[in-house]
Amino acid sequence: MGRMNQSEQKRLAARTAVDALFSEGKIFSGMKIGLGTGSTALPAVERLAELLAQGSLRDIRAAVTSLQTEIACEGLGIPVYSLNAGAIGGRVDLTIDGADEVDPGNHLIKGGGGALLAEKITAYNSRSLVIVADQTKAVDSLGTKFPVPVEVIPPARVPVINALRDLGASPAVREAAKKCGPVITDNGNILIDCLWRRPVDPEKMETLLNGIPGVVENGFFTRLRPTVFIARGDGAVERREAQP
Repeated sequence: MGRMNQSEQKRLAARTAVDALFSEGKIFSGMKIGLGTGSTALPAVERLAELLAQGSLRDIRAAVTSLQTEIACEGLGIPVYSLNAGAIGGRVDLTIDGADEVDPGNHLIKGGGGALLAEKITAYNSRSLVIVADQTKAVDSLGTKFPVPVEVIPPARVPVINALRDLGASPAVREAAKKCGPVITDNGNILIDCLWRRPVDPEKMETLLNGIPGVVENGFFTRLRPTVFIARGDGAVERREAQP
C-alpha cells in the first residue's frame, strides 16, 4: 500500500473519528452536534449523513459554523439549527471540527477558512470537542509557521495592527483570492493573519489578543482541550485524548 496523500489523510481522520465516537456511544440518536468548517470537517459531515441514511442514527440536530457547512448539510439531509434555536438551546453535546495546527498539549490554531468566530462560539459551548487532522497539522508550537487569524472590525484595522506588532506579531491583512481587496468574513469583518518569530504562550496570547479594542475573536483555541484524531501517511490514525 502506498503512502496516503494529504486529502486521503483528512478523509481517513474524519471517518475514523466518527466511527469511533459512534461505537463508543458519544455520537447517538437525538443528539445536538456542532459541525465545523473546512476540508477535514466535511468528510465527517458526510460520514454522519451515511449513518443517518442507514438508519443507524436518527433525529440529529446540527449547529454549523459556516454557510459552507450549512449548504453541505442541506444537500446531505442533516437538519441545521442556530445555536439560539430552541432545539439547540445554546449548547451542543459534541462538536467535530478540523484545525490548522495542534500542539502537544492539544492547543489549537483554527480559522484558516475564515470561520473562527462561529467555530469558537460553537466549540466553547460544547460538552466535548473532537478535532480531526492530517499529520501536517501536528506541530511543536503554534503560530510560527501557520498564521493565527484575528477577526477585526474594519474601522479598527490600523490600531489593531499596531497593537499586534506591540505583541511581537508580524500581522498581514488577508487578501481575497478571486476578488480585489481583503477577505470579508460571514460577519462582515476582516482577518489579520499573525506570525511570531518565536513560540508564544497560546493561552496567554488568546487572552491578550481579545483584549485589543476592535478585535472580535482570534484563532487560538486553548480553553477547551479536545480529543484529536491525526491521520498519517502510512494509514495509521493517532488518537490524542483530551488533557485536564
